[in-house]
Amino acid sequence: MSRIYIAGHTGMVGSALVRRLSREPGAELLLRSRSQLDLTDARAVGDFLAAEKPDVAVIAAARVGGIHANATYPAAFLHENLAIASGAVDGAWKAGVKRLLFLGSSCIYPKHAAQPMTEDCLLTGPLEPTNEAYAVAKIAGLKLCQFYRKQHGVLFHSAMPTNLYGPGDNYHPRNSHVLPALIRRFHEAREAGLPEVVAWGTGTPRREFLHVDDLADACAFLLGQENPPDWINVGTGTDVSIRELTELVAETIGYRGRITWDSKMPDGTPRKLLDVSRMASLGWSARIGLREGVAAAYKSFLAEKAAGILRE
Repeated sequence: MSRIYIAGHTGMVGSALVRRLSREPGAELLLRSRSQLDLTDARAVGDFLAAEKPDVAVIAAARVGGIHANATYPAAFLHENLAIASGAVDGAWKAGVKRLLFLGSSCIYPKHAAQPMTEDCLLTGPLEPTNEAYAVAKIAGLKLCQFYRKQHGVLFHSAMPTNLYGPGDNYHPRNSHVLPALIRRFHEAREAGLPEVVAWGTGTPRREFLHVDDLADACAFLLGQENPPDWINVGTGTDVSIRELTELVAETIGYRGRITWDSKMPDGTPRKLLDVSRMASLGWSARIGLREGVAAAYKSFLAEKAAGILRE
Protein backbone atom coordinates (compact mmCIF):
# COMPACT_ATOMS: atom_id res chain seq x y z
CA MET A 1 0.00 0.00 0.00
CA SER A 2 1.27 3.47 -0.87
CA ARG A 3 0.63 6.29 1.57
CA ILE A 4 0.25 9.56 -0.36
CA TYR A 5 0.22 12.98 1.30
CA ILE A 6 -1.53 15.66 -0.75
CA ALA A 7 -0.71 19.19 0.41
CA GLY A 8 -3.52 21.58 -0.45
CA HIS A 9 -6.16 18.89 -0.89
CA THR A 10 -9.13 21.28 -0.49
CA GLY A 11 -8.10 23.52 -3.42
CA MET A 12 -9.04 23.02 -7.04
CA VAL A 13 -5.89 21.06 -7.90
CA GLY A 14 -5.76 19.20 -4.61
CA SER A 15 -9.39 18.12 -4.90
CA ALA A 16 -8.75 16.79 -8.39
CA LEU A 17 -5.74 14.88 -7.09
CA VAL A 18 -7.87 13.34 -4.35
CA ARG A 19 -10.44 12.24 -6.94
CA ARG A 20 -7.77 10.73 -9.17
CA LEU A 21 -5.29 9.23 -6.71
CA SER A 22 -8.01 7.66 -4.57
CA ARG A 23 -8.61 5.36 -7.55
CA GLU A 24 -5.03 4.04 -7.47
CA PRO A 25 -4.88 0.44 -6.22
CA GLY A 26 -3.76 0.29 -2.60
CA ALA A 27 -3.50 4.06 -2.18
CA GLU A 28 -4.03 5.56 1.26
CA LEU A 29 -4.39 9.34 1.15
CA LEU A 30 -3.07 11.51 3.98
CA LEU A 31 -5.00 14.79 4.12
CA ARG A 32 -4.82 17.74 6.50
CA SER A 33 -6.85 20.95 6.37
CA ARG A 34 -5.30 24.38 6.82
CA SER A 35 -6.61 24.51 10.40
CA GLN A 36 -4.91 21.19 11.12
CA LEU A 37 -1.55 21.98 9.47
CA ASP A 38 -0.13 25.38 8.57
CA LEU A 39 1.95 24.69 5.47
CA THR A 40 3.94 27.90 5.93
CA ASP A 41 5.19 26.58 9.32
CA ALA A 42 8.26 24.51 8.42
CA ARG A 43 8.55 22.95 11.88
CA ALA A 44 4.91 21.84 11.90
CA VAL A 45 5.22 20.40 8.38
CA GLY A 46 8.42 18.57 9.28
CA ASP A 47 6.88 17.12 12.45
CA PHE A 48 3.82 15.95 10.51
CA LEU A 49 5.87 14.25 7.79
CA ALA A 50 8.18 12.63 10.34
CA ALA A 51 5.22 11.25 12.27
CA GLU A 52 3.13 10.05 9.32
CA LYS A 53 5.99 8.93 7.05
CA PRO A 54 4.16 8.99 3.70
CA ASP A 55 5.70 7.14 0.77
CA VAL A 56 4.79 9.98 -1.60
CA ALA A 57 4.11 13.69 -1.14
CA VAL A 58 2.37 15.82 -3.75
CA ILE A 59 2.68 19.56 -3.12
CA ALA A 60 -0.38 21.20 -4.65
CA ALA A 61 -0.74 23.92 -2.02
CA ALA A 62 -0.12 27.52 -3.01
CA ARG A 63 -1.37 31.04 -2.63
CA VAL A 64 -2.82 31.76 -6.06
CA GLY A 65 -4.70 34.51 -7.88
CA GLY A 66 -5.01 36.50 -11.07
CA ILE A 67 -3.30 39.69 -12.25
CA HIS A 68 -5.06 41.91 -9.70
CA ALA A 69 -4.23 39.68 -6.73
CA ASN A 70 -0.59 39.25 -7.78
CA ALA A 71 -0.15 42.99 -8.27
CA THR A 72 -1.79 43.87 -4.96
CA TYR A 73 -0.11 41.29 -2.71
CA PRO A 74 3.33 40.49 -4.21
CA ALA A 75 5.10 40.19 -0.85
CA ALA A 76 2.50 37.73 0.43
CA PHE A 77 2.63 35.70 -2.78
CA LEU A 78 6.42 35.42 -2.63
CA HIS A 79 6.73 34.79 1.11
CA GLU A 80 3.92 32.25 1.50
CA ASN A 81 4.78 30.22 -1.59
CA LEU A 82 8.48 30.18 -0.72
CA ALA A 83 7.61 28.99 2.79
CA ILE A 84 5.36 26.22 1.48
CA ALA A 85 7.96 24.95 -0.98
CA SER A 86 10.90 25.13 1.40
CA GLY A 87 9.11 23.52 4.33
CA ALA A 88 7.65 20.71 2.24
CA VAL A 89 10.82 19.77 0.35
CA ASP A 90 13.20 19.93 3.30
CA GLY A 91 10.70 18.32 5.63
CA ALA A 92 10.07 15.46 3.20
CA TRP A 93 13.79 14.79 2.82
CA LYS A 94 14.40 14.79 6.58
CA ALA A 95 11.39 12.49 7.12
CA GLY A 96 12.64 9.97 4.57
CA VAL A 97 9.82 10.49 2.09
CA LYS A 98 10.72 8.41 -0.95
CA ARG A 99 9.11 10.57 -3.60
CA LEU A 100 7.84 14.14 -3.91
CA LEU A 101 6.02 15.82 -6.79
CA PHE A 102 5.99 19.62 -6.68
CA LEU A 103 3.45 21.51 -8.77
CA GLY A 104 4.56 24.78 -10.31
CA SER A 105 3.17 26.95 -13.08
CA SER A 106 3.89 27.97 -16.66
CA CYS A 107 4.52 31.52 -15.38
CA ILE A 108 8.03 30.39 -14.38
CA TYR A 109 9.14 30.91 -17.97
CA PRO A 110 10.34 34.26 -19.39
CA LYS A 111 7.74 36.75 -20.59
CA HIS A 112 9.15 36.76 -24.11
CA ALA A 113 10.20 33.12 -24.33
CA ALA A 114 9.97 31.51 -27.75
CA GLN A 115 6.58 29.88 -28.25
CA PRO A 116 5.75 27.16 -27.50
CA MET A 117 7.88 27.22 -24.35
CA THR A 118 10.20 24.29 -23.71
CA GLU A 119 11.48 23.29 -20.30
CA ASP A 120 14.94 24.50 -21.35
CA CYS A 121 13.88 28.15 -21.60
CA LEU A 122 13.73 28.46 -17.80
CA LEU A 123 15.83 31.41 -16.52
CA THR A 124 16.75 32.63 -20.01
CA GLY A 125 15.01 36.02 -19.70
CA PRO A 126 12.95 38.39 -17.53
CA LEU A 127 9.65 37.21 -16.05
CA GLU A 128 6.23 38.76 -16.60
CA PRO A 129 6.12 41.59 -14.00
CA THR A 130 2.44 41.09 -13.13
CA ASN A 131 3.11 37.69 -11.53
CA GLU A 132 6.83 37.82 -10.88
CA ALA A 133 6.54 37.17 -7.13
CA TYR A 134 4.56 33.97 -7.63
CA ALA A 135 6.86 32.82 -10.43
CA VAL A 136 10.03 33.35 -8.37
CA ALA A 137 8.60 31.22 -5.56
CA LYS A 138 7.67 28.44 -7.97
CA ILE A 139 11.11 28.53 -9.60
CA ALA A 140 12.63 28.20 -6.14
CA GLY A 141 10.44 25.17 -5.42
CA LEU A 142 11.43 23.55 -8.69
CA LYS A 143 15.10 24.18 -7.99
CA LEU A 144 14.80 22.84 -4.45
CA CYS A 145 13.49 19.56 -5.87
CA GLN A 146 16.20 19.46 -8.53
CA PHE A 147 19.04 20.12 -6.10
CA TYR A 148 17.78 17.86 -3.29
CA ARG A 149 17.57 15.13 -5.93
CA LYS A 150 21.10 15.91 -7.11
CA GLN A 151 22.66 16.22 -3.64
CA HIS A 152 20.70 13.63 -1.68
CA GLY A 153 19.57 11.14 -4.32
CA VAL A 154 15.87 11.50 -3.51
CA LEU A 155 13.23 11.22 -6.24
CA PHE A 156 11.89 14.77 -5.96
CA HIS A 157 10.57 16.20 -9.23
CA SER A 158 8.18 18.84 -10.55
CA ALA A 159 5.33 19.37 -12.99
CA MET A 160 4.66 22.75 -14.60
CA PRO A 161 0.99 22.97 -15.61
CA THR A 162 -0.47 25.62 -17.87
CA ASN A 163 -3.55 27.67 -16.92
CA LEU A 164 -5.98 25.44 -15.03
CA TYR A 165 -9.73 25.45 -14.59
CA GLY A 166 -12.50 23.13 -13.43
CA PRO A 167 -14.45 22.03 -10.34
CA GLY A 168 -13.53 23.91 -7.17
CA ASP A 169 -12.10 26.94 -8.97
CA ASN A 170 -11.96 30.35 -7.30
CA TYR A 171 -14.67 32.71 -8.56
CA HIS A 172 -13.73 35.81 -6.60
CA PRO A 173 -14.86 38.88 -8.57
CA ARG A 174 -11.39 40.52 -8.45
CA ASN A 175 -8.81 37.92 -7.42
CA SER A 176 -9.73 34.98 -9.68
CA HIS A 177 -8.06 33.85 -12.89
CA VAL A 178 -9.42 34.77 -16.30
CA LEU A 179 -11.61 31.75 -17.09
CA PRO A 180 -13.52 31.54 -13.78
CA ALA A 181 -13.78 35.35 -13.76
CA LEU A 182 -15.44 35.21 -17.18
CA ILE A 183 -17.80 32.44 -16.12
CA ARG A 184 -18.98 34.42 -13.12
CA ARG A 185 -19.22 37.71 -15.02
CA PHE A 186 -21.29 36.31 -17.88
CA HIS A 187 -23.50 34.26 -15.57
CA GLU A 188 -24.33 37.33 -13.49
CA ALA A 189 -24.83 39.45 -16.62
CA ARG A 190 -27.26 36.93 -18.05
CA GLU A 191 -29.14 36.63 -14.73
CA ALA A 192 -29.41 40.41 -14.45
CA GLY A 193 -30.30 40.91 -18.12
CA LEU A 194 -27.38 43.30 -18.68
CA PRO A 195 -27.02 44.53 -22.26
CA GLU A 196 -23.21 44.72 -22.12
CA VAL A 197 -20.22 43.02 -20.51
CA VAL A 198 -16.87 44.84 -20.40
CA ALA A 199 -13.85 42.55 -20.73
CA TRP A 200 -10.34 43.53 -19.64
CA GLY A 201 -7.54 44.33 -22.10
CA THR A 202 -7.54 43.98 -25.84
CA GLY A 203 -8.48 40.33 -26.14
CA THR A 204 -5.39 39.60 -28.25
CA PRO A 205 -3.18 37.66 -25.78
CA ARG A 206 -3.24 33.92 -26.29
CA ARG A 207 -3.57 31.39 -23.50
CA GLU A 208 -3.56 27.64 -23.07
CA PHE A 209 -6.08 26.02 -20.72
CA LEU A 210 -5.95 22.58 -19.09
CA HIS A 211 -8.83 20.99 -17.22
CA VAL A 212 -7.77 20.20 -13.67
CA ASP A 213 -8.84 16.56 -14.00
CA ASP A 214 -6.39 16.19 -16.88
CA LEU A 215 -3.65 17.62 -14.66
CA ALA A 216 -4.50 15.14 -11.90
CA ASP A 217 -4.29 12.30 -14.40
CA ALA A 218 -0.91 13.61 -15.59
CA CYS A 219 0.34 13.66 -11.99
CA ALA A 220 -0.74 10.05 -11.47
CA PHE A 221 1.08 9.19 -14.69
CA LEU A 222 4.27 10.96 -13.58
CA LEU A 223 4.21 9.23 -10.20
CA GLY A 224 4.36 5.96 -12.11
CA GLN A 225 7.54 6.95 -13.97
CA GLU A 226 10.76 5.40 -12.67
CA ASN A 227 13.01 8.24 -13.78
CA PRO A 228 10.98 11.37 -14.57
CA PRO A 229 12.63 14.64 -15.66
CA ASP A 230 13.47 17.17 -12.94
CA TRP A 231 10.59 19.25 -14.26
CA ILE A 232 8.17 18.76 -17.11
CA ASN A 233 5.47 20.80 -18.82
CA VAL A 234 1.85 19.67 -18.56
CA GLY A 235 -0.66 21.22 -20.96
CA THR A 236 -2.67 20.68 -24.10
CA GLY A 237 -0.21 22.11 -26.61
CA THR A 238 -2.92 24.37 -28.08
CA ASP A 239 -4.04 27.91 -27.23
CA VAL A 240 -6.81 30.43 -27.92
CA SER A 241 -7.01 34.21 -27.81
CA ILE A 242 -8.67 35.79 -24.79
CA ARG A 243 -11.27 37.15 -27.20
CA GLU A 244 -12.04 33.64 -28.46
CA LEU A 245 -12.20 32.36 -24.89
CA THR A 246 -14.53 35.19 -23.88
CA GLU A 247 -16.87 34.45 -26.77
CA LEU A 248 -16.84 30.73 -25.93
CA VAL A 249 -17.77 31.39 -22.30
CA ALA A 250 -20.56 33.79 -23.32
CA GLU A 251 -21.91 31.18 -25.75
CA THR A 252 -21.70 28.39 -23.17
CA ILE A 253 -23.60 30.42 -20.59
CA GLY A 254 -26.13 31.72 -23.08
CA TYR A 255 -25.34 35.43 -22.73
CA ARG A 256 -26.71 37.36 -25.75
CA GLY A 257 -25.59 40.93 -25.00
CA ARG A 258 -22.63 42.95 -26.29
CA ILE A 259 -19.01 42.33 -25.37
CA THR A 260 -16.77 45.41 -25.28
CA TRP A 261 -13.07 45.65 -24.48
CA ASP A 262 -11.39 48.01 -22.00
CA SER A 263 -7.94 48.40 -23.57
CA LYS A 264 -6.75 50.50 -20.62
CA MET A 265 -6.61 47.36 -18.49
CA PRO A 266 -3.44 45.21 -18.60
CA ASP A 267 -3.15 42.26 -20.95
CA GLY A 268 -0.33 40.45 -19.18
CA THR A 269 1.98 38.15 -21.13
CA PRO A 270 1.31 38.28 -24.91
CA ARG A 271 1.30 34.50 -25.28
CA LYS A 272 1.75 31.49 -23.02
CA LEU A 273 1.84 28.13 -24.77
CA LEU A 274 3.74 25.16 -23.43
CA ASP A 275 5.74 22.74 -25.51
CA VAL A 276 4.36 19.41 -24.26
CA SER A 277 6.43 17.17 -26.51
CA ARG A 278 8.44 15.79 -23.58
CA MET A 279 5.27 14.68 -21.80
CA ALA A 280 3.90 13.25 -25.05
CA SER A 281 7.11 11.27 -25.55
CA LEU A 282 6.52 9.60 -22.19
CA GLY A 283 3.06 8.54 -23.33
CA TRP A 284 0.60 11.05 -21.83
CA SER A 285 -1.63 13.69 -23.45
CA ALA A 286 -4.64 15.74 -22.35
CA ARG A 287 -8.09 14.36 -23.18
CA ILE A 288 -10.61 17.09 -22.25
CA GLY A 289 -11.20 19.66 -25.02
CA LEU A 290 -11.77 23.33 -24.16
CA ARG A 291 -15.41 23.51 -25.27
CA GLU A 292 -16.24 20.35 -23.35
CA GLY A 293 -14.25 21.53 -20.37
CA VAL A 294 -15.83 24.99 -20.18
CA ALA A 295 -19.30 23.43 -20.30
CA ALA A 296 -18.35 21.09 -17.46
CA ALA A 297 -16.81 23.96 -15.48
CA TYR A 298 -20.01 26.02 -15.80
CA LYS A 299 -22.05 23.03 -14.65
CA SER A 300 -19.76 22.75 -11.60
CA PHE A 301 -20.09 26.50 -10.97
CA LEU A 302 -23.88 26.22 -10.88
CA ALA A 303 -23.78 23.16 -8.62
CA GLU A 304 -21.31 24.75 -6.20
CA LYS A 305 -23.31 27.98 -6.13
CA ALA A 306 -26.56 26.12 -5.42
CA ALA A 307 -24.88 24.14 -2.64
CA GLY A 308 -23.40 27.28 -1.07
CA ILE A 309 -19.82 26.05 -1.45
CA LEU A 310 -18.65 28.33 -4.27
CA ARG A 311 -15.13 29.64 -3.63
CA GLU A 312 -15.19 33.42 -3.91
